[in-house]
Amino acid sequence: MDLEKLCFDVQGLAKIAGLFIAEEREKFNIEDVIVKGKADFVSYVDKQAEKLIVEGLSKLLPGSGFIAEEGTGSSSDEKYKWIIDPLDGTTNFIHGLPPFAVSIALIEDKELVLGVVYEVTQDECFYAWRGSRAYLNGNEIKVTTASTTSDALIATGFPYSAFEKLECYIESMRYFMVHSHGLRRLGSAATDLCYVAAGRFEAFYEHGLKPWDVAAGTIILRQAGGKVSDFKGGDKFLYNGEMVASNGAYFDEFYDIVHKIFCS
Repeated sequence: MDLEKLCFDVQGLAKIAGLFIAEEREKFNIEDVIVKGKADFVSYVDKQAEKLIVEGLSKLLPGSGFIAEEGTGSSSDEKYKWIIDPLDGTTNFIHGLPPFAVSIALIEDKELVLGVVYEVTQDECFYAWRGSRAYLNGNEIKVTTASTTSDALIATGFPYSAFEKLECYIESMRYFMVHSHGLRRLGSAATDLCYVAAGRFEAFYEHGLKPWDVAAGTIILRQAGGKVSDFKGGDKFLYNGEMVASNGAYFDEFYDIVHKIFCS
């Protein structure tokens, strides 16, 4: 399989979906929102964008399966599966607040082999594939070389349903507020990971994630020189809902801090 060509085709599809999302944002009404759970929303925009993406990917890679936020799924054991978030940052979208993004990843068996994240409001397309470098709008991106908390700007996400870790969040935020360049909460995990890959953040952590939130951003970050794990140092981050991500130089220190706070 020519992953490079496929990646460029997926970029085109992500941008088409992003254009649809941007156009719908101009006429969007809060009454179009469906509440899935506390602070967990969906709209016709998410659903139609997912349909557009799934139809396009099915043509690009016939016979592939899907794991997608708005219900497109596959119960069979396909070699290739797409992991899709048609609109990562839906709450931002419905309030007209950036960022929000289209996130598309491909796994071969259990390995991430391709990722595209298109951040709609800034017209920024991040992408990478197995064996490649990481790119933003055609230009190579890399993580920073900052190696300590005192030199780090850190991204996180706040829980909207998994409140059993709330005290840990408060403790972690207190620590990073005191010891780092600061904390940012953008509201789109896919974008957060790409910003680490592009050197805008040094690190990211969050609990309560879904596979479609982080799959594409993970391979982009790895190809840019970053590292990821779950809170216990393992590789279950796609499916157990927790992630620690950083540049290579800072990862060990960052992981130790998050692990101690959330797992002790």
